[in-house]
Amino acid sequence: MRPERKTKASREKVYIYGKHALEEALASTPHIIKKVFLSREAADKELKALLEKHAIPSVPLATNKGKEMVGRDASHQGVIAIMDPSALLVSFEDFITKLDTTKNPAIAILGEIHDPHNVGAIIRSAAAFGLSAVLIPEHHQAGVTGVVVKSSAGMAFRIPLVSIGNVNTTIKVLKEKGFWTYGLSMDGKRVLGIEKFDTPTAFVIGNEGAGIREKTLLACDVAISIPMNPRTESLNAAVSAAVVFYEWSKKHPEAL
Repeated sequence: MRPERKTKASREKVYIYGKHALEEALASTPHIIKKVFLSREAADKELKALLEKHAIPSVPLATNKGKEMVGRDASHQGVIAIMDPSALLVSFEDFITKLDTTKNPAIAILGEIHDPHNVGAIIRSAAAFGLSAVLIPEHHQAGVTGVVVKSSAGMAFRIPLVSIGNVNTTIKVLKEKGFWTYGLSMDGKRVLGIEKFDTPTAFVIGNEGAGIREKTLLACDVAISIPMNPRTESLNAAVSAAVVFYEWSKKHPEAL
């Protein structure tokens, strides 16, 4: 997605597209939507009523304008919205203050994941398996874009997305709050399947190619690996995250 920038002082705005993504945003976080472009075919009464309810302006989407805005290959269905991603993210300080750790929640920490499709897929899995949030670093990391929202199947609006600074500093704070931190690593000595997950839990998912940075992995309490057939070297970052989240959810059926 191409960000819209007006001035350096203005907050970044990005496009989200597709009727489902917009409806999810309007249902959960309507405040992040600033303007909607609708084709004649997509401008049905129900959608227009939702926009009017939340006082969100809409304008006609001209023929071929959609490809110009979100790219030739994007399936926008005649629905494109300008979203303020900074309004979707919550601060780590606010999140951790309000989080009830007595229920042994789990959170995901992204560690320099560059592919927005992977970010969206991880958000979707975190929501599906009952995690409490996805923590997203401000730097060296794919941010919240239209591709992320689309790949999350709208779950980016259903689970808290938390902005963090340094991953290692965040891990330190979480440990002080009683979290046990797991770094997902194919070389991890602890194998998934034996963990009880009976404390607040943080899962760190590293870069698609390089994995978790060495200092970050050392900061984790445990490096954990997924048992798999030897004919397969590794799993995609998003798939690995989904497997681990599912294993955690088996120990926490109340989160589903």
